[in-house]
Amino acid sequence: MNFRVGSGFDVHAFGPGDGVVLGGVKVPWSAGVIAHSDGDVLLHALTDALLGAAGLGDIGQHFPDTDPQWRGAASTQFVAHAVQLLARDGWRVVNADLTLLAEAPRVAAHRAAICQSIATVLGVPLSAVNLKATTTEKLGFIGRSEGLAAQAVVLIAHG
Repeated sequence: MNFRVGSGFDVHAFGPGDGVVLGGVKVPWSAGVIAHSDGDVLLHALTDALLGAAGLGDIGQHFPDTDPQWRGAASTQFVAHAVQLLARDGWRVVNADLTLLAEAPRVAAHRAAICQSIATVLGVPLSAVNLKATTTEKLGFIGRSEGLAAQAVVLIAHG
């Protein structure tokens, strides 16, 4: 059996709105994000991690922000597409480990729903998805609550 690791990173600035989408779950908050799609930093990082692990480029190649069809699109579509591409080539997701970097909103109350949503779109057991959240201790644009970021690491297997 062959294994590969992929990593992804995404960032979005806060803007007008009443919540942010994280892992396919709308988390109520006093702001939204500025983005072409739904701006789900967790799923954007995850998509890049999946595509990277399989050597299939990045999210911008598959879903360019210059293409109007992706305006407001649910990022679960991006992850599902990446999973289909992996399956086409004989790969399957083993696990995903994600980190949200944000001063707010806090995700503890939403962690179970976010992990379940991600597990569902990946087609893996809930135990194969882990979500951590951290702040930047008030440092930088994240610390000033100007935006949020996420990183993802995945393991995929072939055979």
